[in-house]
Amino acid sequence: MMLDELIAPLQKQGEVTNHRGDLHVPIASLTDDSRQVKPGTLFVAVKGEQDDGHAYVMQAVAAGAAALIAQDASVATKQTVPIVVLRDSRRALGLLAARWLGDPAAHLRMIGVTGTNGKTTTTYLCKAVLESAKRKVGMIGTISYQIGPERIDASHTTPGAVELQHLLARMVQSGLDTVAMEVSSHALAMDRTSGCEYDTAVFTNLTQDHLDYHQTMDKYFQAKLRLFAELTTTGNKSGPKRAIVNADDAWGRRIQPACRVPVWTYSIREASDIRAYDVRLSVNGTAFRVVTRGGDCEIKSRLVGEHNVYNILAAIGVGLNEGLSLDTVRDGIRTVQNVPGRFEHVDAGQPFTIVVDYAHTEDALVRLLTAAHAVKTGRIITVFGCGGDRDRGKRPKMGRAATERSDVVILTSDNPRTEDPMAILKEVEAGVRDALRGTRVRYEMIADRRTAIETAIREAKDGDMVLIAGKGHEDYQILGKQKFHFDDREVAREAVEKLGR
Repeated sequence: MMLDELIAPLQKQGEVTNHRGDLHVPIASLTDDSRQVKPGTLFVAVKGEQDDGHAYVMQAVAAGAAALIAQDASVATKQTVPIVVLRDSRRALGLLAARWLGDPAAHLRMIGVTGTNGKTTTTYLCKAVLESAKRKVGMIGTISYQIGPERIDASHTTPGAVELQHLLARMVQSGLDTVAMEVSSHALAMDRTSGCEYDTAVFTNLTQDHLDYHQTMDKYFQAKLRLFAELTTTGNKSGPKRAIVNADDAWGRRIQPACRVPVWTYSIREASDIRAYDVRLSVNGTAFRVVTRGGDCEIKSRLVGEHNVYNILAAIGVGLNEGLSLDTVRDGIRTVQNVPGRFEHVDAGQPFTIVVDYAHTEDALVRLLTAAHAVKTGRIITVFGCGGDRDRGKRPKMGRAATERSDVVILTSDNPRTEDPMAILKEVEAGVRDALRGTRVRYEMIADRRTAIETAIREAKDGDMVLIAGKGHEDYQILGKQKFHFDDREVAREAVEKLGR
């Protein structure tokens, strides 16, 4: 594709503020990473949170860049290759990548799921529901990117703009017709999803997280809201457009007025379009009656906990909006046996329960512990920590939540990154101490995560439940700036064997 052809839509929209040189040059590839530039590449200089791509323009030109896209007009006077200056190069990156790759999102039903908790499980459920109707579904999210039988380790919950468009293009080339993807607040705030026209947007919930980046809950919400505000029936795609929103969440109730497409709500407690009644929880799964505008039926799932009822309701909404019968939706939900790192049981023959879960926010920890209380037969022993270089405000809140709902609490490291692990634990401990008054809860602080898990398993008696929270499916731990292999599930099994439990 020629550069002038590639930028034509941006010129029409008035996004081009300046250009220099012959724009009728062939473009062989496109990137915002100067390390990936090869002869014929269009290098897009983007101002990031930590690095500014404009500082790498000279390296890109030296590597053979055929042309440049920039936001800083001063760059235009210093380079010999053709250059186009835009109002917002970061937003344009996804649009350019999409156009370069033939607008792959236009050839897929795009289902975007956003919220603080539940995104991963909801996308797994959506995939299963749609596949029960013989749809060919790709998935993009925290655990992995899935293209047919291929699994790619996820670099981010929602990948960068260029990587995302390449993934969508590969899905189209592989014959897929739908993608269920997690859409993070970072991705929305940083325009990673630019160039994607969504068909369905799902809102799960909003609780405190990522305030190290967003600063306030309202800014966090506004980032999430973009997925719904930008969902429109006047786009380039045909087919039903809809928002599917949790009516039991206070932030969810603020979503509906901003939507320009029809909205379905789902709920356990409020009148809604999709509602669960007679919820029954057990250690082996969940059952309830769902009532929708199109009928009602009994839902049975192997997923544990009330929070998963919400995730299932959201997936039911997606399936119905995609034209599936309620019976087909029900059958799809039954096929989901588990989601990696989400209330995942570790069975090494021990006479007590071990559960590994990704819960790394106060709300997620409360949901996990609430689910555990509903099915427990003995004590709850909770092992968890808080990530370093991340939202510090949630640390005491998580400590308080764990203490109020556990019998034994062991504070340990999550991914401490560049922070002192014990300093993090001290901030978590402040919340633990607040919650200790008048209780018999015991707690320990053990910075080494392996030792903490072994301590919890040594403590467990017949019928107890050991909850290992925070990392879930992750198979690594970040200490300083280095990543080391560490899988809670493996470590728990090894501890059972080592201790002869």
